[in-house]
Amino acid sequence: MRYRHPHPTRQVGRRGFTLIESALATVIIGTGVLAMVAAQQTFHRQNDWAQRSANAMRLAGEIRELTLNMPPHDPVTGVEFWGPEPNETLVEDWDDIDDFDDAVFSFDLGNGPITAMRTPFEAMPGWSQRIVVSNIDPFDIGVTLPQGTSEMIRVEVIVEYQGPTDLEPSEITRLIWIQPR
Repeated sequence: MRYRHPHPTRQVGRRGFTLIESALATVIIGTGVLAMVAAQQTFHRQNDWAQRSANAMRLAGEIRELTLNMPPHDPVTGVEFWGPEPNETLVEDWDDIDDFDDAVFSFDLGNGPITAMRTPFEAMPGWSQRIVVSNIDPFDIGVTLPQGTSEMIRVEVIVEYQGPTDLEPSEITRLIWIQPR
């Protein structure tokens, strides 16, 4: 009878990974990590754009709300003056829509952007509201008429943003509406 050892001998074999297997695993894991980082950066860019877009629509809506119930032209002087009348030096004095033509409200200018209550928003650097008011043909709204020749008004609010590293402002949104009498 033969004596058997209580623990069978182990055959000496491979223990661990080869260099090629380790390199391949590193490449696979590295690719996955880079893909996650790229996806995170894309998410942040899209989130920034969505936030800017929402802010811009709010700023455009504030001007629309401010001018919603105003007459197209001054109730006293009519179409004699396009833009603010000589005695209307502050935005609080503006009482008709044509007063807003070519107005720019900007944090950088120190006068805005403004709310529907005509007060500047606090701490909105880089943002501006630019307003263009035009007379249009009531039968063809694509035709712009000379100032003061129609009761039909087209109002455009262009909201722009210039970030701290941007060389020039970018238009974020443009809100256009027709304001009949």
